[in-house]
Amino acid sequence: MGTSTLAPRTADATATGSGRRGRPAVAGFGFLAPFLVLYALFLIGPSLYGLVMSFFHASLVKGGLGEFAGFANYAEAFRTPEFWSSLWHTVWFTILTTPPLVILALAFALLADRMTRGRWFFRLAFFAPYVLPSAVVALIWTWVYTPDLGLLSDVVSRLGFTSPVWLGDPNWAMVSVAITTVWWTLGFNFVLYVAGLQEIPRDLYEAASIDGASPWQQMTRITVPLLGRTTTLVAVLQAIASLKIFDQIYLMTSGGPDFTTRPAIQYIYDVGFTDYRVGYGSAVSMLLFLLILVVSLVWFAIVRRQEKGA
Repeated sequence: MGTSTLAPRTADATATGSGRRGRPAVAGFGFLAPFLVLYALFLIGPSLYGLVMSFFHASLVKGGLGEFAGFANYAEAFRTPEFWSSLWHTVWFTILTTPPLVILALAFALLADRMTRGRWFFRLAFFAPYVLPSAVVALIWTWVYTPDLGLLSDVVSRLGFTSPVWLGDPNWAMVSVAITTVWWTLGFNFVLYVAGLQEIPRDLYEAASIDGASPWQQMTRITVPLLGRTTTLVAVLQAIASLKIFDQIYLMTSGGPDFTTRPAIQYIYDVGFTDYRVGYGSAVSMLLFLLILVVSLVWFAIVRRQEKGA
């Protein structure tokens, strides 16, 4: 009789426990639902529609998708010199910005971390430009680069050199935009490195100093190796962000002079919203997406190799 009395209670307790365990999952999905709906409506949905549109001769001046094009839009992109030049400008900008933004962010994070007084001031100073809108940054640096009137031209002239037309010379325009980007976005990478430095145990530095390691040896044999994953993350995030460059180039040079600074996204904008060829523009967008996807997959492979070696 005791057994028959306990069995229903045990079953009820089990059902109640499983119900309680299921409630947090339901609540979690409830909290995620608004984000998932918006994510599907404004990212997944348009991306899939863009993929479909890339196989059609879609146009902004005609309704619907237009005639089926197959891979004609992709083939046209591969044989169009303007596409390859815009892609090279994007890659060149990435090469100009990614190494400085990794190296300088690490150097400034190390300097700020070693400050005993006023550490908050240096952290604020390095991060402050990152919160500025792109339009404000473009306006500031356009004035800095203004010939004869700008600050940089005045400094170069005082040093006895002839100041180039920074944004009007094809040899200097992309370099000038890269310098602006480094000044503007350095703070984000700086914060990532500061967070990584805080995760390194201080006991390692104390043990190394007791063993006679110099500050340089501590940095090269403790700090830099333990920041390997952070460096990988910073480098890949910066490369992906640089491959998506548009704002500052469009505001500062509009892709000039003579399209020598036009990146891939501005080329997509020109063919899609100026020439009204949204089908062809969608095909170019998919090609740029594949390039960014390859960079992301390389990052995942590097991270997995680092985790296996750890």
